[in-house]
Amino acid sequence: MTTDSASARSGMLYQLRRSWRMAYRLWDSIAIYMPLLMMGALALGTYWLVRNTPIFSTPELAREVSHDVDYFMHKFTVKNFDEGGKLKSEIYGVEARHFPDTDILEIDQARIRSINAEGHITTATANRAYSNGDGSEVQLTGNARVVREASQDASGKQTPRLEFRGEFLHAFLNEERVKSHKPVLLIRGTDQFTGDNFAYDNLDQVADLKGRVRGVLVPRSAASAAAPGLPAR
Repeated sequence: MTTDSASARSGMLYQLRRSWRMAYRLWDSIAIYMPLLMMGALALGTYWLVRNTPIFSTPELAREVSHDVDYFMHKFTVKNFDEGGKLKSEIYGVEARHFPDTDILEIDQARIRSINAEGHITTATANRAYSNGDGSEVQLTGNARVVREASQDASGKQTPRLEFRGEFLHAFLNEERVKSHKPVLLIRGTDQFTGDNFAYDNLDQVADLKGRVRGVLVPRSAASAAAPGLPAR
């Protein structure tokens, strides 16, 4: 082998090694940024998929319930029954408007009767009433009146007629409670009480009157002599 051939081969090997070292260094430099390049490629691919994916029609979302009236009633009667089929409450009015967002029935010239499990009747009347869906809670405005008729329990104990009057009364008929933040007149039998605001719980037999409270107590003997044979007012 001549000297020139050996020199040429040695030069080629040197060039190959140099090229390999340069390629290795280049790959080593690129490998440092490989995670960033892969994330960028993935982001571009995701963007492309989003732009090119067909959009399928979806069901229309339910519209937000508004406070607009959804139905009217004129000279109506609505009755609610318990699980055994017994009449639980009865609502009558000249006209009513129902608001779906609150499930409130606004009633003009309202008359509401509620019958509890013992058969005791409570009647509520007003120029306007706002009742919940089942008639168990009602707010009365304008000449508001709630009357619980006289009753007698199993032991024979008499409970006199009870009446509330005012410009505003909030009645919870199932719980047998009445309250108001405005002046009210309470009539129990022949006794009368007035107060600036009050709360009454029939189950506890407690009336809480506040503000300027006045009362008129009529002895039973005097009441019987004044109106013999007539039921207690």
